[in-house]
Amino acid sequence: MKVTIIGTGYVGLVTGTCFAEMGNTVTCIDVDAKKINALKNGVIPIYEPGLETLVIKNVANGNLNFSTQLSDALPATEIVFIAVGTPMGDDGSADLQYVLAVASQLGKEMTHDLMVVDKSTVPIGTADKVKATIQKELDQRNSTLNFQVISNPEFLKEGAAIEDFMKPDRVVIGAEDEIAFAKMRTLYAPFLRNHDRLIEMDIRSAEMTKYAANAMLATKISFMNEVSNICELVGADVNKVRLGIGSDNRIGYSFIYPGCGYGGSCFPKDVKALKKIAEEYGYQAQLITSVENVNNQQKLVIANKVVKRFGEDLKGKTFALWGLAFKPGTDDMREAPAIYVVKELVKRGAKIQAYDPKAMDEAKAFYLKDVEGIIYKNAKYETLINADALIMLTEWKEFRSPDFEEIKAQLKNPIIFDGRNQYNIFNLEEKGFEYYQIGKQTTLRGV
Repeated sequence: MKVTIIGTGYVGLVTGTCFAEMGNTVTCIDVDAKKINALKNGVIPIYEPGLETLVIKNVANGNLNFSTQLSDALPATEIVFIAVGTPMGDDGSADLQYVLAVASQLGKEMTHDLMVVDKSTVPIGTADKVKATIQKELDQRNSTLNFQVISNPEFLKEGAAIEDFMKPDRVVIGAEDEIAFAKMRTLYAPFLRNHDRLIEMDIRSAEMTKYAANAMLATKISFMNEVSNICELVGADVNKVRLGIGSDNRIGYSFIYPGCGYGGSCFPKDVKALKKIAEEYGYQAQLITSVENVNNQQKLVIANKVVKRFGEDLKGKTFALWGLAFKPGTDDMREAPAIYVVKELVKRGAKIQAYDPKAMDEAKAFYLKDVEGIIYKNAKYETLINADALIMLTEWKEFRSPDFEEIKAQLKNPIIFDGRNQYNIFNLEEKGFEYYQIGKQTTLRGV
């Protein structure tokens, strides 16, 4: 099948590459000429495990193409995916200007009947706006071409996007008639050979499914973080509480790990957008609002622990920081807890020595570029030299089982602040550490 993907960001590039891997002829379109030239040469603008290999392979075999011109692909394409960004507006709503600009361009340039698929995460009712925009352009051309707008939300996890696409939990399709459903079934058939996980529904329900899924996962995270804060106050151990409730199959263990809050490109933006959608219809989404509020507070829990231990004035203090990305397996720092922790500590006069396997370039170029007092190191143990304590915020594999004797030898003080409770299994207090984690009071025995 001939497929066009408009937008070569995270969703568009993964989608186009995976369709190409299954033998489709795919052209990815983007207005950024520098990015397109880089992609043609196998240079990937994001870090996603396995993506670079697949892009290079499919460019070489001719299944995957890149262009800045929609006209290079549109005349021969059967399905067009809109996968451009929907950045969060000042009021929390999703900004549809890029989606609707693509719709307008399609209406102006399409030369035959088309299936147009919304792959971007968009508010409920966006398909109607895309449809109206395309139709307006066709009417101005006095064209009688037919098209359908389909909703096909993505459910990719950063760091595991290729596997998620190749072996999906579900493929949600929102459409208006059987022709559209049949076309999408054919496109996704290679990904569903072992089990049919394609779910068909109306368009608005498909649009809502994406927001509801992310809001549900964010709710589990914020709930567990709220419980962890209560555990710490009453003297309970949230790590044991997690095991106690996760063993109930109605709850399960997924997304109930206590930590320093969620970040990334999806949860923060989608929670805000769903709250805004509810407000536009006159409904106050109290639970979703609380989820957001809890998460905003949770991002500063580790910083608050540092301040409580070392005092309000952190001048002369240096902290080793392991982890900048919002989660392991990605270089994405959007809404990462590290941003908030670093800025809070630096504001109080602290110096930061940071290391992350993938996200340091992002930090330097964008998210922490204006922050003075942060130095980036080339290896995790280098951050420890002359540092007063270690702060761990991202659970990369290389951080999970470190040499604690080396940590103790390098730090001025054997103190660890663990924002992901990765080290609670090592009995660090018995090794002579002050160990601060989420959801459990710190015991200073052995220091």
